[in-house]
Amino acid sequence: MATLLHVQASPRKEHSYSLRAAEAFLESYRQSHPGDTVKTVDVFDWSMAEFGALQVAAKYRILHGEKATDEEKRAWQEVEGAIATFKGADKYVISSAMWNFGIPYALKKYIDILVQPTYTFSYSPAEGYKGLVTGKPALLILARGGQYVPGTDGEAYDHQKPYLELILGFMGFTDTSSIVIEPTLQGRDVAAQKLAAAIALAREKARTF
Repeated sequence: MATLLHVQASPRKEHSYSLRAAEAFLESYRQSHPGDTVKTVDVFDWSMAEFGALQVAAKYRILHGEKATDEEKRAWQEVEGAIATFKGADKYVISSAMWNFGIPYALKKYIDILVQPTYTFSYSPAEGYKGLVTGKPALLILARGGQYVPGTDGEAYDHQKPYLELILGFMGFTDTSSIVIEPTLQGRDVAAQKLAAAIALAREKARTF
């Protein structure tokens, strides 16, 4: 039995192309893996852990072997809880829209909570940086209004897919694939065709994920 974590990063809900493709994936996944558990983290859920002054203070006290205050400890426990939920999964799906050529701020916040030394990566002079979340597959389901095809002028503007691949790799992921829905802003017919193709691919991938 495995646990799949869906990290959902679009506030548009039923109007979101990435979420609709992700829901098709999850429907097919549940059918193909009836014994598995599917959990969802909605990064636009404001009950998510914070990472502000208290958390930063706690982080550096821990790194320097200093004693944290009770308030800092409680704040850091929320960060640890979010990391534990993430690391407790066996498989990952991240669905996200492109915002200003990158990722939504809420997803960046979630990533900044997760990427912590000794939790999701380590460092030593001998080995350098080493990811600690290993042996687990990840699927990116990404939507964007324009086109950012590799080898074209648009590729330079894509700070969504490359960044997510980079940060997952930094945490230790080596098996990351993607489904890209683009362009969604070149008319409803084009968007509908691209979404239908993405949904078909998502259903297919889910069977063996």
